[in-house]
Amino acid sequence: MNHKYSPAGNQTRAEMKNPEAQQDVSVSQGIRMMFYMMKPNETSFQTLEEVPDYVKKATPFFISLILLELVVSWIRKGKPPGRLDDALTSISAGVLSRLPSLFSRSIELTSYIYIWENYRLISLPWDSPWTWYLTFLGVDFGYYWFHRMAHEVNIMWAGHQTHHSSEAYNLSTALRQSVLQIYTSWVFYLPLAVFVPPSVFAVHLQFNLLYQFWIHTEVIDNLGPLELILNTPSHHRVHHGRNRYCIDKNYAGTLIIWDRIFGTFEAENKKVVYGLTHPINTFDAFKVQFHHLVYIWTTFWATPGFFNKFSVIFKGPGWGPGKPRLGLSEEIPEVTGKEVPYSSSASHLLRIYAVLQFALMLAFYEDTFADKAALSQFTLLLRVCFIILTLTSIGFLLDQRQDAAAVETSRCLVLLTLCRFGHLKPLIPSLSFVFEAYCFET
Repeated sequence: MNHKYSPAGNQTRAEMKNPEAQQDVSVSQGIRMMFYMMKPNETSFQTLEEVPDYVKKATPFFISLILLELVVSWIRKGKPPGRLDDALTSISAGVLSRLPSLFSRSIELTSYIYIWENYRLISLPWDSPWTWYLTFLGVDFGYYWFHRMAHEVNIMWAGHQTHHSSEAYNLSTALRQSVLQIYTSWVFYLPLAVFVPPSVFAVHLQFNLLYQFWIHTEVIDNLGPLELILNTPSHHRVHHGRNRYCIDKNYAGTLIIWDRIFGTFEAENKKVVYGLTHPINTFDAFKVQFHHLVYIWTTFWATPGFFNKFSVIFKGPGWGPGKPRLGLSEEIPEVTGKEVPYSSSASHLLRIYAVLQFALMLAFYEDTFADKAALSQFTLLLRVCFIILTLTSIGFLLDQRQDAAAVETSRCLVLLTLCRFGHLKPLIPSLSFVFEAYCFET
């Protein structure tokens, strides 16, 4: 094996694509990769360029599982597993979290490759099953400690809280990802870089993420003996709860054994109420992402003393002067089980309009990633700004803000302008005249 990764050293997950080298993912493999059931001999690669973008290839399986959850929920409970406004907000967060990758390399892989090339102690064989299983354990162990610190260190919680802000718990909640989180998670995987090849690490980084998708559901109850070893929907429901018994529990990615070993395990035993202990009551995409940063900023300046200011940033979200590092459990608001989740008061017609605009934005979003290499940086920037403006406007509409109409009108004018100058293209060119007329009418 060639240990220098100079060709792949600048690869990101989105740049792993090598059409000539990569294998297609079969339906069987697609299903198995969602549950971390792929075999070492079919997912071992010598170079990083050969590693498939499993997360991208999982898109149809994400959609299929969401539809399956919808059907099962209707059959079992007579209602959908969540609310439209909450699902749109969750997917919006997922869209925002991916936008930086249009301009910069993945810090997780870039930092990992740097350590591998300059400081590795040994080089484990890339094609050994032992390397594969060791990396599986190592990535999951690193994720446990990252996830735990993301709850116990306030500045890291500022990123991770996005994922917990939904008051629903379904597969769309899994897509509610943070823009900021990746800038702290990479540190926890670096010890692996002194002996595990980047190509092996890249495979497990993706599988660990994919596994955590299906556990965000209420349609699966208890999995029997598997509950002892694996992270399951039951265990992860506890993690997403704002009940006192749920706080800072069950950090596992794939294996629940880490929580059992390190004393952070809690079984599901009471009705779980989901969301933040202090709900933010908004569908505004920016507030969902950054509201806790604003809270840290104001608390930092309002807190007297240098060491207290330092503690505001690096101790737990519930810390205050004179309190333990993680705060006082009795200060966590009690839940009754009768809490009513925040819901949009928008009319059905306005919700349909928001869904249509959201679907249109998603099409432009996918087109932007597909044509990334052919687009200028200026066009990419304009498209990203339009996507952000669209997500902001939809959030304003769902929140029924007074300035929502003005923002949406401006967004339509921006859309028309971008299409007119070729920075965006109508999905069906022959409908461009209708498209422009529609924008003027709006």
